[in-house]
Amino acid sequence: MSSERQREIMAASLEIISAEGIQNLTIKNISGRIGISEPAIYRHYENKISILIAILDEFRTMSSKLFSDHSAGDTSPVEKLKNIFKGLFKAFEKNPSMVSVIFSEEVFRNEPLLRQRISEIMEHNSSVIRTLVAEGQKSGDINKTIDPGYLTIIITGSLRMLVRKWQEGDKQFNQAVEVENLFGAIASMIAVSKS
Repeated sequence: MSSERQREIMAASLEIISAEGIQNLTIKNISGRIGISEPAIYRHYENKISILIAILDEFRTMSSKLFSDHSAGDTSPVEKLKNIFKGLFKAFEKNPSMVSVIFSEEVFRNEPLLRQRISEIMEHNSSVIRTLVAEGQKSGDINKTIDPGYLTIIITGSLRMLVRKWQEGDKQFNQAVEVENLFGAIASMIAVSKS
């Protein structure tokens, strides 16, 4: 569990990345934003990589809970997938700066530890989606002719592209409507027709 000061440091780091880019994430800039000394930050984190790891760990905890909560219950696998979509977007809406880290390739390109962390998160989330797709195929709700792995790529790739569109700041973007429309399109492609 992070301390209040650690959460403050993570929040300031996210704000800097979102507003100024990863290249401006420095201990000096974080200390200036919070109004504490650089040594005070080093008492909580070894360096900026350890701050980014802490941010990814927070996201992993949040997304694991979200995926677990929405993949349980008595609704159909397609409905569970839709609820995961909606839940992720609500989480990103509450903390838009998190998107700048999670979906930023430049953050991870040269840092093997960060690449490993994000890969673990993506693999966990993809495995939940793959399991729901396989359940839907078994129950006859989702098309069995397409490999569950490819359907998972289609679903996660669509989510990623929608997040990108939202992240670009399109003023006409209505999150609730866009998520509903995108998932409706995905559902119509993957669902088995009941006629």
